[in-house]
Amino acid sequence: MQTVLVAGGAGFIGAHLCKSLLSKNYKVVCVDNLITGDKNNIEDLRKNENFVFWEKDIVEPLDQDLKFDFIFHLASPASPNKKSPKSYLNLPIETMLVNSMGTLNLLKLAKENNAKFLFASTSEVYGDPKVCPQTEDYFGNVNPDGVRAVYDESKRFGEAITMVYVRKYNLDARIVRIFNTYGPLMRKDDGRVVTEFLVRALTGKPLAIYGDGKQTRSFCYIDDMVDGLEKAMFTENTKGEVINLGNPDQKTILEFAEIVKRVLGVSSEIVFEELPEDDPKVRKPDIAKAKRLLGWEPKVDIEEGLKRTIEYFKKRI
Repeated sequence: MQTVLVAGGAGFIGAHLCKSLLSKNYKVVCVDNLITGDKNNIEDLRKNENFVFWEKDIVEPLDQDLKFDFIFHLASPASPNKKSPKSYLNLPIETMLVNSMGTLNLLKLAKENNAKFLFASTSEVYGDPKVCPQTEDYFGNVNPDGVRAVYDESKRFGEAITMVYVRKYNLDARIVRIFNTYGPLMRKDDGRVVTEFLVRALTGKPLAIYGDGKQTRSFCYIDDMVDGLEKAMFTENTKGEVINLGNPDQKTILEFAEIVKRVLGVSSEIVFEELPEDDPKVRKPDIAKAKRLLGWEPKVDIEEGLKRTIEYFKKRI
């Protein structure tokens, strides 16, 4: 049985990935310091004899005796909403360290184990893009001194050091740029648009839109994202590749608000608030590379994905 390390495995995407890997008969070691992860996300998994949980911070080297065949690095705060206590804006040092020192520690571990490595980067490396859709060869438009730089630039550093290990040590590593992802296990206080809209709509509050609502986002359901991550890791000939994973069906925030209202059958008021600094105006992945290399594309449409997510939130509000 092959062993997989999932850093950030108690987080939203990480927990779904751990569950999927266990179903495919891998031994899974989940490491998470729980700064944004949640033990409740993996409670059912801990009953599985092939699942191990380590409450550790990957910024410190991991003392371990296990040999790993694969390492997924998903550890990092990810929410940009300053109203969320667990956003990267409120955890700036932790965010920069987990994507720099944390990435270095896991790369060293991958090299020692001759393990395949995947760095979960983000669409935020494109910043406020001047091209749409965003292709993997676009260098981005990032403010290196702005408030969002703690996430944007640390992820860019993580990408750079991953490629150093590919070129210098011939490590079998790949980079995946994750676009907006949603689904069950999202924290209701994470401050991102899907959870904000669903929680507000379900509790009878107005939907708050930042700016004029004409900025676009693309929303990928969690099952599709996990499938893409696994394909990026396990498909042959992905070494050294940078791959966008996301749903190219972009919506304006206003359009998305109307979809939420329609799916829920509510008539929530929409209110407008000030646009945050360096908030991207467009966000749409070009996934031609993922289609070509992985045979991957999203299957779950926005309304079906929202229905599944709403059922999860209804039980927790």
